[in-house]
Amino acid sequence: MEKKGCDQYVPQKAQSIPKAAVIDELEKNLQLLPLHVEASRMTLHRFGNTSSSSIWYELAYTEAKGRMRKGNRVWQIAFGSGFKCNSAVWKALRNVKPSANSPWEDCIHKYPVQIAA
Repeated sequence: MEKKGCDQYVPQKAQSIPKAAVIDELEKNLQLLPLHVEASRMTLHRFGNTSSSSIWYELAYTEAKGRMRKGNRVWQIAFGSGFKCNSAVWKALRNVKPSANSPWEDCIHKYPVQIAA
C-alpha cells in the first residue's frame, strides 16, 4: 500500500530494537510526515514500548485528537522478532468521536510533546 493512500501511519516493532529508532527509519524511508508518526512517538513517550498493544494506543491517540473522519484510512503495521510482520488498513465508516474510556482522555490536551533527539 502506498503511503499516499493513508491518512495516518501506526508502526510497532519488536522489543530488541529501540522503538524510536525504528520510527525514525520508517519515517525517513517511507518519506512520511511527522504527523504520520506522531501517534507512535507520543505512545512511546507516554506508555513506553508496549509491544504489539502499541498499535491500539496509537489508534486511540488518533481518535482522541479527532483525526478519524469518515473515509480516512489508517495503516497499522507491527514488526516482531525475526521476520515477523503484520499490517492492516482500517477505513473509518463514520466520524469517530473520542471515547470517554480512552487511555488518552486525561492528558490528550498535553500532546504532542517535544521529544529531544
